[in-house]
Amino acid sequence: MYKKILATSLLAATLPAYADYVTVISFGGANKEAQSKAFYAPFKQATGTSVVHGSYNGDLAKLRKMVQMSHVSWDVVEVEAPELARGCEEGLFEKLDPSQFGDPADFLPGAIQPCGVGIFVWSTVLAYNSAKVKGAPQGWADFWDTKRFPGKRALRWGAKYNLEFALMADGVPARDVYGVLASVEGQDRAFRKLDELKPQLHWWKTGVEPIRLLADGRVAMSSAYNGRVAAAQAEQPQLALSWGGGIYDFDYWALPKGVGKAEQARGFVVFASQPEPQQRFAENIAYGPVNRRAIAALDPKISANLPTAPANLAGGVGMDAAFWAANGEALEARFERWAKQ
Repeated sequence: MYKKILATSLLAATLPAYADYVTVISFGGANKEAQSKAFYAPFKQATGTSVVHGSYNGDLAKLRKMVQMSHVSWDVVEVEAPELARGCEEGLFEKLDPSQFGDPADFLPGAIQPCGVGIFVWSTVLAYNSAKVKGAPQGWADFWDTKRFPGKRALRWGAKYNLEFALMADGVPARDVYGVLASVEGQDRAFRKLDELKPQLHWWKTGVEPIRLLADGRVAMSSAYNGRVAAAQAEQPQLALSWGGGIYDFDYWALPKGVGKAEQARGFVVFASQPEPQQRFAENIAYGPVNRRAIAALDPKISANLPTAPANLAGGVGMDAAFWAANGEALEARFERWAKQ
């Protein structure tokens, strides 16, 4: 404990003291609660700068309008990898200096990007209510098998993730998903597979929804964020998940272009990237740290339930952010048309 206190004190000494606040926008829910314990409260203690939190659903439309109007009220925003890549290309985010985060070797590959730095590694997995499902579904082929596993299904609204899941359900190996999805034929194949499940589907948009749907028994299975499932299991032990075919990815901190409190915002991001806050975050929600020193410091029992555990990564798919940055707009428009048919 003394070493941790000393480390925090040393980090605080390297950060400027702001008698101010910084506005951080993230995805809310259990994720926000873990961020508050790991990042927000300790950052105020270390620097004097309060964190004002806001939530959103990942849509960059509002941020795009703020940047276009040169009236940006968000200082730091949490984004998924494809949105970071697309937003960086559009000029929605400030470029970051990698040297301010310390030794690049301390971070997982892909964690430090031109316009963002990783917060955590997470996975979208197959979740189910074990009280409603006989047996243990192992992957997306089981998700599509409504005869063997009866009941409604739920998926996150949008093309991203669902096209990958559909191809895996149709027999495409995890390692080949993006190679198949890159072709028009592969995209058609994925939508045809979604057609099979369409009458059984309930769509969700926020991370808490699949947990509620599963707990209420309104659906037997759903895609869900692994951390949300783990956070709910203490009170709802009937909730379970399968890592097979899960899509793992980084969430990133990014600074909107034209951010008014750039110095405070950078200070927050640097703080949240250090080993101790990273470790504390993973101890409060089952998402993997991006800082290797934090990973090494975690209790092995905690590490085993994170997306970064080798056994959990083995059957998973790494989100191809470049693919979605290039193809996302067209595929999401096609999904909207398909969903309304």
